[in-house]
Amino acid sequence: MSDSAFQRIHIFGAPGSGVTTLGKALAAHLGYAHFDTDDYHWFTEDALPYKRRRNPEHRRQLLTRDLDAADRWVLSGSLCGWGDVFVPRFDKVVYLWLPAPMRTARIEARETLRYGAERIAPGGDLHVVYEKFQAWAAAYDHASDNIRSRNKELEWFAALPCITQQIEIDYPVKELIEMVIKL
Repeated sequence: MSDSAFQRIHIFGAPGSGVTTLGKALAAHLGYAHFDTDDYHWFTEDALPYKRRRNPEHRRQLLTRDLDAADRWVLSGSLCGWGDVFVPRFDKVVYLWLPAPMRTARIEARETLRYGAERIAPGGDLHVVYEKFQAWAAAYDHASDNIRSRNKELEWFAALPCITQQIEIDYPVKELIEMVIKL
């Protein structure tokens, strides 16, 4: 049951900082629907994930359909650049960030658990995708030519018209939930 004044919460931030983990846990805690932008950005049913992107209009159509079908929701993941049309729907937006070494270690553990060490290791069918993602995640704090950089996302975050919260410390998920649902 909901114990939050916020009914439409968006969580985004640095890759590997716990955005999806917090989004799922918060939605479960509040009894809200949960949506993740990766499920709209990518054709996730492909055998080799994160290879084919949907075009931005298709992403917006699918996400609009799902958000319209739920009164209360948590949306995790970045939509900067393709999903600005959804900004007026947000009651609260939370930005998560952790230092790059911590994030890349979390990504390695997650991808190993998800796909198996042999698939992401050299010679594995996901090795190239995994290495590209890790390199991009490590460069997030300093990249300037990509919309998914710390500077660009913080600029987007600063312009939001709703309540915002920036969390840059590694708290347990339970504590993060309590922090987010407070006014």
